[in-house]
Amino acid sequence: MMKTRLNGVALTRDLVAFRTINPPGDERACAAYLADILTDAGFSCVLAPLADSRTNLIATIGDPDTAPLAFTGHIDTVPLGAVAWSEDPFAGEIKDGRLYGRGSSDMKSGVAAFVAAAVAKAALLAEGPGVTILITAGEETGCDGSLSMAASGLLKPAAALLVGEPTANLPMVGHKGALWLKAVTHGVTAHGSMPDKGDNAVYKVARAITRLSDFDFNVARHPVLGKPTVKDGTVSGGMNINSVPDRAEIAVDVRTIPGQDHADLREGLAGVIGEKADIETLFDLPGIWTDPAAPWAARVIALTQAVTGEAFTPQGAPYFTDASVLTPALGNPPTLILGPGEIAMAHQTDEYVEVARIEQAVEIYGRILDDWREPR
Repeated sequence: MMKTRLNGVALTRDLVAFRTINPPGDERACAAYLADILTDAGFSCVLAPLADSRTNLIATIGDPDTAPLAFTGHIDTVPLGAVAWSEDPFAGEIKDGRLYGRGSSDMKSGVAAFVAAAVAKAALLAEGPGVTILITAGEETGCDGSLSMAASGLLKPAAALLVGEPTANLPMVGHKGALWLKAVTHGVTAHGSMPDKGDNAVYKVARAITRLSDFDFNVARHPVLGKPTVKDGTVSGGMNINSVPDRAEIAVDVRTIPGQDHADLREGLAGVIGEKADIETLFDLPGIWTDPAAPWAARVIALTQAVTGEAFTPQGAPYFTDASVLTPALGNPPTLILGPGEIAMAHQTDEYVEVARIEQAVEIYGRILDDWREPR
């Protein structure tokens, strides 16, 4: 593949061409390509392996003794899905102002835009306060890359974190946390013609589902992120139709608001599920929240408005991001989510991003980097 001319749109097309569907991921070649670009621009780059053919990328520039401004984005994508695409998902074709391809919105355009902006400013950034770019693998299957990065010892505290996930270039000031639990109930099997001889594990799950549907978190709504939620994601049980099932399970998806203690919540949900169920935590990520009036956040919001002309209303992203892992790992700096992708296009067949939004994002990120260089 020829090296891009570091136009944000061209770089998005280059990144879309890498087949980084997760599973299996195969992000190494894409990360190495970005590392070459950033190294040529003067960044110091470290490829931190996650697994065979998989790696994270950490790129730094500027004063190493200052807490950096960090940008983050993931380069893995979800599978293509069962429905046929009308456009080649890896060609990055542009039609009617839209760039099509898997990962175009979620979130290779965001990565391309902040890399392009950082490369354009690299000579000036080298003489200024630190800037760090964190490219992760494995986000789509549970933030595997960011968890590995956080445990690597390669990160130092940051002064601010910007996540390039899809927001249509509207700054978002937080998102909910995620607590996923699996509950397994047990019974006694028996012949289907003699159910009284058994103990039906599916009935136990059914009763638990009814109780969960009425679960009261007993917390006040967050003024922006709203209320926490709980839902049953999957239900399974039984080995055949003519036996009393002796095992059943449910997977429970809980989305939390800042301030909720996940350990206490897990204990409360276990009590509601009851039925002597075995409870396993599958996924546990905190939410994030930054006061939009905080100094750095307010500057970024103002800089973004100056480019887009759109009024700002505080809102949270509907999804969770690597910030759930990286914000704590970086010392809990103010964190914003801001990227060119279209939220509604994430994981969709014929995924696309508006070309104009990529160009706009490069301008926004460039202004954020300029602001970062100014003495405070």
